[in-house]
Parts: sequence; C-alpha cells; structure tokens
Amino acid sequence: MSNYERKKTTPCCVGCMQAIKWIPVIFIASVIAWSYYAYVVELCVLAIESTFEKIAFLIFYHVICVLFFWSYWNTVFTPVGTVPSNWRIPESEIERLFRAESQEQQKRILEYCARDLPVTNRTLNGSVRFCDKCRIIKPDRCHHCSVCGTCVLKMDHHCPWVNNCVCFNNYKFFVLFLGYALLYCLYVALTSLEYFIRFWRSEFLEQGELTSGGMGRFHILFLFFVSLMFAISLVSLFGYHIYLVLKNRTTLEAFRAPIFRVGGADKNGFNLGKFANFQEVFGDNWKLWFLPIYSSTGNGDGLQYPTTTMHHHHHQQQQQQHQEHQLQSNATSYHSMDDSRNRLDVQLPHPTDKLISYENTMHTPTVEVPNINHHHHQQQDVSLSTGANIDSAAINGNVIVNMDILDTTKSSTVETKANLADIHKLA
Repeated sequence: MSNYERKKTTPCCVGCMQAIKWIPVIFIASVIAWSYYAYVVELCVLAIESTFEKIAFLIFYHVICVLFFWSYWNTVFTPVGTVPSNWRIPESEIERLFRAESQEQQKRILEYCARDLPVTNRTLNGSVRFCDKCRIIKPDRCHHCSVCGTCVLKMDHHCPWVNNCVCFNNYKFFVLFLGYALLYCLYVALTSLEYFIRFWRSEFLEQGELTSGGMGRFHILFLFFVSLMFAISLVSLFGYHIYLVLKNRTTLEAFRAPIFRVGGADKNGFNLGKFANFQEVFGDNWKLWFLPIYSSTGNGDGLQYPTTTMHHHHHQQQQQQHQEHQLQSNATSYHSMDDSRNRLDVQLPHPTDKLISYENTMHTPTVEVPNINHHHHQQQDVSLSTGANIDSAAINGNVIVNMDILDTTKSSTVETKANLADIHKLA
C-alpha cells in the first residue's frame, strides 16, 4: 500500500492527532503575540517617557520581529522535500526483493535498481539503502520520518515546535529562525532591563508611570524573565546548529555517521570546508544569506551531494593542471632564451664555414665535438692546416665535422691527426 492510499484510509482519530501536533506552534505564536503587546504597549508606549528612545526601540524591535516571524513562518509552512517518483522501485522488482532467499541476492537486486541513480551511502551490510514503507531507493542523506509518514530529503530532525521536518527545503529558514529568535530575546531582555530594575525598586508605583498599575508591572516582569529564559535555551541550540552547518552534518549524521560505498562510515564525508559548507545551506548570493528566502543553490536538488573524496580529487586535479601549465610556461620561456645550441654557425666567423645537411652526416663517418662554451669572452676559431674546407653543423648541441671532404692527397696522416687533436682541445 502506498503512502497516498494509506492517507486515504486514515481514521478520524488520526486527524485529531494531527490537530494536537499544532499545539506547540500555537503556543509559540501566542508567546510572540503577547511579547509584542507587552513590549510595544506596556513598555515603549506607557513606561518610556523619552520620545527618541521610544522611536529607536520600536524601529529596531520591528525589524528584528519581522525577520523572526518571517523565518518561523517559512520553517513551519515550507513543504518537506520528498523523493521523486523515478526513485521508486517497480512492483516486479519489489516482489523479487521480498522473495529473495539471501542478503546477497537482495543486495544484487537493489544494486540493479540503483544502477542509474547517484547514490553513495550504504547500509551497515554494504547494501543500497531502501525504504520498505515508501518502496523507494533512498537518496544520500535521506531518511524516513515516521511522524510525516514519508522519506525526507536531507532530514535533520522532526521538530514539534514547528510541526514540520527540518530538512533540505527549510533548513536555512530553521537556522535563521533560531538566530533571529535569539536576537529577539536578547534585544527585549536588554532594553527592558532598566525598567525591570526600577520595578523591583517600586519606582513605578511611587511615580505613577504605569496607568495600568499592577498589570503593567506584571507584563514587564514576565517579559524580561521569559525573554531571558528563551535566550539561554536558544544559545546552545543555535550554536550547535551553526557547528553542524560548518561541518556539513545533520543532527542524524552527528549521532550516526553516514556509511559510504568507498571508505565506510565517516562523519566528515560531506565536509567540503567551512565556507563551502556554509554556501550549501545559505546559497551563493551573499545578499540573501540572512533573509528567509530560499537560496540553497549550492545544494542542488537535494538528491546528491559532493563528498570529501570528490572535493579533494577535484582540488588535486586543479593543482595538477596548474603545475602542468606552469611547467609548460617555464619550458617555453627557457627555449625562447636558450638558443645557444643553434648559434655555432653564427659564432664561427670563417667565410668557408657552412652548414651541411643532416642526411649527409648519416652516411659518412663523423666526429662529434661537444658544444663550445659561449660564455667565454674570446671566440675560438676552428680551422685545419690542410687548407681544406670543413663542413660543420650544430646538431643536438654538438659540432659535426665531415671527414670525407678533407683533402687527403694534400695532407699526410700525421697532419690529419694533429688537426683532429686541435679540434678536441676546443671542447
């Protein structure tokens, strides 16, 4: 039976349970409404005498109050992210899965069903995660919420104070709600502190500053205590979720590390660095970071997430490409400045010096002479006493001397050896 069919056959008593779930939300809304009356009317309008102080307090209060209530509204009424229908396992495969005789056979069936899906998380036995209630392959970081009755994308936890799952779609709103709620409570407590102290000194009754008498004192007394109490509880909760954002974890992942297909269980499997983790929740546009507007563009569609291994591999590829580019630049710069290997023909001033073809050197015996040091201030002149012309070429930094063109009829063997010895001395 699907979730839709299960909801249609829900009895009326379950509808009463759904109504009961809204009691915490109604309570929070009532506290916000009462605090608004106590602060604006009883404190700012009736208790504060300075007009400038009234205006300043009311302006900042309403800015914080609007952001606080806006974030809370979006957290409560944003629909949870559900898994698309293409992740659902066909009925034929469901029957095969339930008839499987062993775990290995079930693993093979699930691997086949998830062959085209981007899943990296696994169960304890290494199998693809599967929800038998929704009958779908679970995407990474997705969990089934028993209260909502469906699988939720990047589920953090189910919060009764918002009567909703804190998940991929509203996690930014939830963090902003905690932050602005803390700021709201601190602002109310600090601005009402002076008048709370004056109340304890009984200055209100003596000076007749409150037209409502004891009721006005009651509102200011409880306004300070309630705001201080909520501020203390929100400090730890807001700080913890900021820690989770910077670590790129959910509350469920903090208590139970996700298991990856490669690497096993790892709490830091989705940690990409503090700034990248922050962008995954609050988006890439800094102008929308602190507004309760959906901007989680860095998170994609909530079905797949970059992992630490992928991030490091991509970073290493970028570094390798940068190093290769730098080496190519250095090599090009080196060859453009180091032309000394091909400058021998320029440094030999004799008019009979000329280059010979490489093909001729392949068929005639040659003598290789190491490249002459071009940093000497005096240039060396290469010549033979026989008076014959010598063809020379600079190949691979060496001087190639063709021995066939030496006129042996006009010079003796001793002279040739002496001339060759002179050539070796030039090295």
